[in-house]
This record gives sequence, structure tokens and C-alpha cells, in this order.
Amino acid sequence: MEANTKLAVGTGTMEVNIKLAICIVCSSFVVFQVLFHFVSYWFSARVSSGYNSLSIDKKIEWNSRVVSTCHSLLVGIFGLYLFFFDEATIADPLWGDPTYVNINIATASGYLISDLLIILFNWKVIGDKFFIIHHCAALTAYSFVLTTGALAYIANFRLLAELSSPFVNQRWFFEALKYPKFSKVNVINGILMTVVFFIVRIISIPPMYSFLYSVYGTEPYIRLGFAIQFVWISTCVVLDVMNIMWMIKIMKGCIKVISLIRQEKAKDSLQNGKLD
Repeated sequence: MEANTKLAVGTGTMEVNIKLAICIVCSSFVVFQVLFHFVSYWFSARVSSGYNSLSIDKKIEWNSRVVSTCHSLLVGIFGLYLFFFDEATIADPLWGDPTYVNINIATASGYLISDLLIILFNWKVIGDKFFIIHHCAALTAYSFVLTTGALAYIANFRLLAELSSPFVNQRWFFEALKYPKFSKVNVINGILMTVVFFIVRIISIPPMYSFLYSVYGTEPYIRLGFAIQFVWISTCVVLDVMNIMWMIKIMKGCIKVISLIRQEKAKDSLQNGKLD
């Protein structure tokens, strides 16, 4: 009798969590759509004098990146707090109470759906097959977290990768506004982008698979079931392959900039030597 009561309470709690998650996903979707279609136009025109001179295509991508930055800061900072202080999921990474993490995951899911629609409706301008793969993989994983309550800690850990997006977006903003590549703000942002991207998207890879190896075959892992196990592993592999590809691209760009800076310094030294 007691076991049936606990099961009923657990099922009821899960249903409430799912309903709350759906509300947050829908609210998040609406908020990010409003940010893209209305707020970014108004805000950007007042913050940046160069925004009004951009082409329509550039403004579309600009607005999508403003929304991306807002989302990244929101879920990234909250995710960082949960990573350090959410006792329930820290104590049990596979089955810990996902209530607070689900709020973050649902918010991210609403954004991903919103961004998918923006990309599809503006495919000629900002279409990118890797973004589609990334968003679909993440949404698949998050849907399992929100509906089963499993792997909340892992999902939140993966969500910390968003902390690199503001720097990536800022790099694009500087390019759109035609900031010199060697300007101080551009170089500083480029360094921060490389370092943060490496920390949250690359260094985090070994601990993820090390943890997976440590729990493989245990009772909590078996209780996940094949579907969740498969989605966990497959989506992580897909996302990590793309992260490594993007990291290589960033590193190549970073090396190129450093090389050009050295060449410029060498030219300046040569010219100064001739003048002397």
C-alpha cells in the first residue's frame, strides 16, 4: 500500500513537472520570438550607430545573434549556479530531482525551437546545416530529460557550453561593424572566445565520458533504459564532434591572426630601422 502511494505521488509530481516544463518551453519560445522580431531592432538601433547602415540580411543575422547572446547568458549563468549548488542533482547525477534544472532545460528548449524556425524561414541568409543538426540533437536529449526526469545534472553540464556563445557572437558583431581585426577590443574578445570555448566545450569532453564509463552497468544506469542510454551517448558524440570541428576552425583563425600581428610588427620594426 505504501509503495503504491509513493508511486502515485511520484507519478503526480512528474506530471506536474512536465506541465510546468511545457509552459516554460512555450513562454520561452514566445519571448525569444519577440526579442528577434521587435526588441532587437529597437535596442540595437539605439546601442549601435552602425546597425542602421547594415543591409537587411545583416540585420537578420544580427538580431538572431542578439537573441542567441541573451539566451546564452540566461541559461549559462543559471546553469553555472545549478552546477555548483543544486544539491539534488549533484548527489545523484542520473536520477536527482530535476525540478530546478528542468526550468533551465525548458528555457533552452524554447529558444532552440524558436531559433530553428528563424533559421528555416531565413535559410538563404543564416541557413546552416550544422546548426540544424546541433539544435535537433540537443532538443532530442532535452525532451527525454523533461519527460523522464533522468540525467538532469548531465543535461545542465552540457548546457554550460552556451557560455562561449556571447564571445562568438561578439566577434561577428565586430566584423559586421567593420572593426579592424587588430583592434584591441577585437583581439581581446578573440582570446576570450578561444579560451572560454576550449574550457566549456573541449576540456569538458573527457570528464563526460569518464563519468559515463564509471556508471556504465550500474543499477541507476540500467534503470535509464536503452532509449535514454542511446540518446545520451549518441547526442553527446554528435555535439562533441561538432565542437571539436568548431574548435579547430577557431584555432586556425587565432593562429592566422597571431601570424598577421607578428608580420605587422616585423614590418614596423623594419621601417623604424630604416628611418633610424
